[in-house]
Amino acid sequence: MRLLLIADTHVPQRAPDLPDEVWQAVDEADLVIHAGDWVSLELLDRLEARADLLGCWGNNDHGVEWRARLPEVARRTVEGVRVVVTHETGDKRTRDTFCDTRFPDTDLLVFGHSHIPWDSTTPGGIRLLNPGSCVDRRMQPHRTYLTLELQDGVIGEPVLHRLER
Repeated sequence: MRLLLIADTHVPQRAPDLPDEVWQAVDEADLVIHAGDWVSLELLDRLEARADLLGCWGNNDHGVEWRARLPEVARRTVEGVRVVVTHETGDKRTRDTFCDTRFPDTDLLVFGHSHIPWDSTTPGGIRLLNPGSCVDRRMQPHRTYLTLELQDGVIGEPVLHRLER
């Protein structure tokens, strides 16, 4: 199963829309995972209409509409992999302990918030991935997103896609 991982899109505050390359990746994915800070309910509507979607709200997704449509923590088992999506995982120095404690029955945890790509494994064995942001690079050299494959309980090697400034 092909996954597209995105977060911190901040549409339309930081960009009028997702980049064309990301929309193409949406069309190629079997599942799109969005780890919060959408900002626009219209973007949520468009992604839901176009792809199988697993997502959560982020700290910039204000209002009861977001809480009614998306959870703070989304969960799904995909190809035998227990996937969790949440926006915030705390400080990078305590992230491993936080995730191992709060999400013990998890194989893959996708998060956002920092706009910084991240790929690590906790001592408890949770694979942690942050795709960065495909629209707002902040202090990073590139805007980014991730793709990866899941098959028979195995998490494939993530591919970090860099978009030009």
